[in-house]
Amino acid sequence: MKRALILSILWAALLPAQQRPVQTLPASSGDIRVTPIRHASLMLEYGGKVIHVDPWSQGNYSGLPPADLILITDIHGDHLDLKAIAQVKKATTKILAPPAVQQRLAEAEVIGNGESRVWEGITVEAVPSYNLERGPQPGTQYHPKGRGNGYVLTLGGKRLYLSGDTECVAEVRQLKNIDAAFLCMNLPYTMPPEEAATCVRAFRPKVVYPYHCRGSDLKVFEGALKAEKGIEVRILDWYY
Repeated sequence: MKRALILSILWAALLPAQQRPVQTLPASSGDIRVTPIRHASLMLEYGGKVIHVDPWSQGNYSGLPPADLILITDIHGDHLDLKAIAQVKKATTKILAPPAVQQRLAEAEVIGNGESRVWEGITVEAVPSYNLERGPQPGTQYHPKGRGNGYVLTLGGKRLYLSGDTECVAEVRQLKNIDAAFLCMNLPYTMPPEEAATCVRAFRPKVVYPYHCRGSDLKVFEGALKAEKGIEVRILDWYY
């Protein structure tokens, strides 16, 4: 297993940028480009601006532009990776993150659950991201309420939701008018595909991308939403 992971990382490092499974989402002033990088890491491009989400050293960043904005969701190593952040940032890069992240990354500007910021015409809303029941032991959650953020970005007349690590909590179910959602699903840390599908049926994004989904059966997720009109499931390879 360890050897297979190492080979996977080496292969990703050699993959030409043009082979990345890039997606486009139509917006008011041109397309929003979505580049999956690895696990919870992705890059968004719109209006000449580049947003990196949860940069991670296991991802392949060769040939990618540096970040104008970096969003960090949580303190775990697959979300807060100082080496990867240093790789993608430049002198003018702005970093938004929950308070717990600033303890390790002093340059980050804090945005707490329920708060919002406007950056270069893009609205960034911090959505609570947490466990209800799953944790390493009874009474302890992998992601306690208040520590991590998901984000809703409003850009080009579209609303994009990035879940971070969460279960199907009330704040997620109550989201409105989401054009595209990136929704986590992996056990034991977040939720299984069936629970994620139930969550999607509650807030009904127009497009949903499963991500942060290593080991999950995405066919189960896709099958559970097959009959839902107005919801498109797009499966990308986050571990290429």
